[in-house]
Amino acid sequence: MLSLAVAALIACSPPTDPGVPPFRLAAPVASDSLMELYRSGRTWEDFYAAVNARRVLWVDNYEGPGLPDSLLTRARAVEGTWRFLVVAIDSCSDSANTIPFLAKLVDAVPGLELRIVDPTAGRWVMEGHRTADGRAATPTVILLDEAYGERGCFIERPVALRRMLAEARGGDQDRFESKMTWYREDAGRSTVSDLIGLLESAAAGESHCDQGA
Repeated sequence: MLSLAVAALIACSPPTDPGVPPFRLAAPVASDSLMELYRSGRTWEDFYAAVNARRVLWVDNYEGPGLPDSLLTRARAVEGTWRFLVVAIDSCSDSANTIPFLAKLVDAVPGLELRIVDPTAGRWVMEGHRTADGRAATPTVILLDEAYGERGCFIERPVALRRMLAEARGGDQDRFESKMTWYREDAGRSTVSDLIGLLESAAAGESHCDQGA
């Protein structure tokens, strides 16, 4: 488990109002609530145009090389309409290294849609999908089916990066730099593979929620 100091540096956990108790899901969220939140969200185009913090990183990741054909072939083999509901903020390094690649996937694959809400509107979604070490974090990505039912989730960062950070040594700054180097070298491949895995599981009738840590 990450220490609080490390988590503060390398993670994106929006502050919680101390006067508001942590949200807990007592039951699965109704699809109409997720539908309402999804429909209130920004399109990728609107969100991207308004990005201010870490803009160079967002632009480099979105406008850089396209996704590998092997990943696109997997995604295009999944039939149906699927929607990604994302809670993200432009200042979060994990969001900046995840959402541009998700947007490229949506751009390239028919049947995929994307909407983005901020951590204020999406707080209840984040609180209901905490990381393995108990944090509400960005990005929180929820996969919705055609009827807006939840079919999977991706929280904060890909599995391979979490494994690397769990084994990493050094101080907070060293770990942050290691994270950013990993993201740069991976170029979105692991992130997109994990997201496609959610699609494949959902299409097979399974729901998979991949908690961050």
